[in-house]
Amino acid sequence: MLAKVLCLLFHRLKNAIVMNVKIQSVRFDADTKLVNYINRKLQKLNTFHDRIIKVDVFLKLDNVVHTIKDKIAEIRVHVPRHRLFVKATSKSFETSFDDAFESLVIQIKKQKAKQAA
Repeated sequence: MLAKVLCLLFHRLKNAIVMNVKIQSVRFDADTKLVNYINRKLQKLNTFHDRIIKVDVFLKLDNVVHTIKDKIAEIRVHVPRHRLFVKATSKSFETSFDDAFESLVIQIKKQKAKQAA
């Protein structure tokens, strides 16, 4: 019995895809607290889709208004045969990332439901 469980566990680990995360800050240096925050949130994506190959996060400053700069967070996710993209803007990177992350989770759930049907 234990051998079957270990064999099944080994088979799942062998077929597991490691998620590659790349965070880029455009024209500024991101704080390590922000990068750690983003990495912690991105690890939760595996609960929604277990075959995520790559995640690209782009953090940008929008210079439309000269006094207050809007913060832009873009997330691109690569899963087999699909690419998902979300973008959010707010006054802080954390809020922008959280908004984009929520939209991404909705997209992943829709895509996975469509795939299962």
